[in-house]
Formats: sequence, C-alpha cells, structure tokens
Amino acid sequence: MDGVLAEFEGAVLREFRARFPAEPRLELAERRGSAVREQYRSLREELAAKVASVYESPGFFLDLDPIPGALEAVQEMLHMKDTEVFICTSPLRKYEHCIVEKSHFIVEPVQGSPKEAKRRKEVKGVATGDFKPSWEAEAILCRVEKHLGPEFVERIILTRDKTVVAADLLFDDKDTIQGAEPNPSWEHILFTCCHDRHVQLPAWRRRLRSWADDWKAILESKRRQ
Repeated sequence: MDGVLAEFEGAVLREFRARFPAEPRLELAERRGSAVREQYRSLREELAAKVASVYESPGFFLDLDPIPGALEAVQEMLHMKDTEVFICTSPLRKYEHCIVEKSHFIVEPVQGSPKEAKRRKEVKGVATGDFKPSWEAEAILCRVEKHLGPEFVERIILTRDKTVVAADLLFDDKDTIQGAEPNPSWEHILFTCCHDRHVQLPAWRRRLRSWADDWKAILESKRRQ
C-alpha cells in the first residue's frame, strides 16, 4: 500500500528534515532498498532510531498523500468486469498505530485468501495472525475509508506474509517478496518508487512506472493467459 497507493517516502523525508534539520539525510534520489531505517543506519547508527521515530509517530500514516492517479486507478479497477480488487498491506512490527491508521486510507471489506484463512483467525474480515490487539485492525480500516470510501474497508488484506495470499497480480514497490510460499499464485508487478528505480529486472518480470502508465494492459494480458 505504502509506495503504491500512499506517498510514504516523501513524507518520511519531509518530517525527518523538519525534526532533525542538522542531521544528514537521504534525498529521494539517494534512496536504495525498501528498508529506509537500515539505509539511515548506514549513514550513522543513531540515525536509524531517529528516522524510525518519524514513521512510528501517531498520525503519520493518516497524513500520507495518495500517489498521483492511484485512487482513480483503484476505483476504476473495482468497476471493471471480472475484476476483484483488494488492498494487501503489511503493518510495521513495532508501530502500534500503523494498522489503525492505514485502514483510514483505503475503502472496501477485508477478506483473506483460502490459504491465509487456514493459518490465521480473522476478526471482522481483517487477518490478525501475529498482530496483538484487535483495535490495530480497526485502525487500518480508518485510513482506507478516508480516501477510498467505506466499501473498500472490506477489501483490505492485512498480513505479514503476502506470499500466502491468492491472487493473479500483486502491485508492490518492494522488489523482492519472500515468505512461507515459495511459489506465490500472483505475478509480482514492481511499482516504481524512489528506492527501486535502480533495480534491474530480469526480462520476464514487469514494472509499472506510475499509475499514468498503461496498467490496464497488464490486467488484460493476464486475462489472456
């Protein structure tokens, strides 16, 4: 969700600059890898905790701006024939506000895949797994609802392991997704973000550079398979 629908990286940089103006920082063009905390650690050990304090702050996820064209694309997908759209997102391990706030961003009911249902209990449609309090699930719903509307709250899949989710396509800005399932059912479409622009994909993998690109062609090609 972050980096595909919501502008996480820019928000981290702006807030870090505001809180720690004297500290070295990573401009978006310098970002490499999905783990922003670890890249800041490479600059100086104590910077890892400082940058983490930015995105672990209450309200951070609620204030993220949508990526241009993302909300319109998702809404259009939702109304396409023979197309089911879900928001598949992973919460931060330490951030107690993350789940609640992410849900305020989107829009439809939350359902898990059959595989996931075997491994997790579901509370109000949100896969809880190793998450602690159920109020965290309610938090993610709020963020989704804020931008996509109440109908999308039921389309949130909350999981630490995306490989167990059954789907045809997964748009994600993380270049490598690993988990319990070595051969996920979905094709991973790498969504271009500042931290993955440098990644050279093998010929058989596909990338969506922005929501202004032809995402419909990707869906249609999958239908023909």
